Amino acid sequence: MNTNQSKRLKETICQLSQYESFKELRHEQAYSDSLPSAGKLEEIIQICRSILFPGYYGNASVNKQNLTYHIGLNTEKLLVLLSGQIAAGLCFSPKDKCLNATELKQAAETIAEEFIFNLPELRKTLYTDIMATYYGDPAAESIDEVIYCYPGIRAISNYRIAHLLLNLDVPIIPRIITEMAHSETGIDIHPAASIGQSFSIDHGTGVVIGATAILGNNVKLYQGVTLGAKSFPLDEKGNPIKGVARHPILEDNVIVYSNATILGRITIGKDAVVGGNIWVTEDVLPGARVCQPKRISE
Repeated sequence: MNTNQSKRLKETICQLSQYESFKELRHEQAYSDSLPSAGKLEEIIQICRSILFPGYYGNASVNKQNLTYHIGLNTEKLLVLLSGQIAAGLCFSPKDKCLNATELKQAAETIAEEFIFNLPELRKTLYTDIMATYYGDPAAESIDEVIYCYPGIRAISNYRIAHLLLNLDVPIIPRIITEMAHSETGIDIHPAASIGQSFSIDHGTGVVIGATAILGNNVKLYQGVTLGAKSFPLDEKGNPIKGVARHPILEDNVIVYSNATILGRITIGKDAVVGGNIWVTEDVLPGARVCQPKRISE
């Protein structure tokens, strides 16, 4: 490196280090040396799956005799890993909610314990999703295939884990977990969405479910479905107002076929069917069938 290049390098470093020039693009950990880790969160998801679906994930030699031992071992490991990641996530809490180092550790451990206490109920809910997927797809030859292979179940399990953590007031971590599933499956479910039991996604690629969407029980979506927002109310500076309910409500037993786009805070009534490749921005009555009008050839 010649003298001119060395000088330019120093100038570049100075520019990049101007503290106030990137204040919105930096994060400073108050008590922890580490940020949330995608690798550790992936490990947490795998441990959760080994607890929720023993024998399918983790140690394949799990049986009735050694089940308690293996679940106990995985639960202890989960508690340690999850506590650490929750602590890293809590460092992203609003400034007025910042904790000192001792409080942070205690809060993270308490949340991780509460998460584990909710795993039996989470398993029951995922069971309904798996059975809805199995019985709803004639191509599914076994429950094993559904658990092992179906991207919908992978995305739904990540969503339900993330949703539980979000309900326990964990910041950042839930969104990372659902985005991991998004990257893996092409299914984008916001962790804040509310989804009932017996939920199934067939094929799944391109499905988008927004943060304020509400889905009842026994809802089925096909690939490419968007449950999105029609418009965004703006503040005095022209920026979208946060926290407004702006996504659809799908009541029980609704089916939405491939590439349908449903936008805004509208209600798709119970037992309704929305056909493929259509744009819906108004309420749909219970039991209605919404599809593209047939074109009559001349």
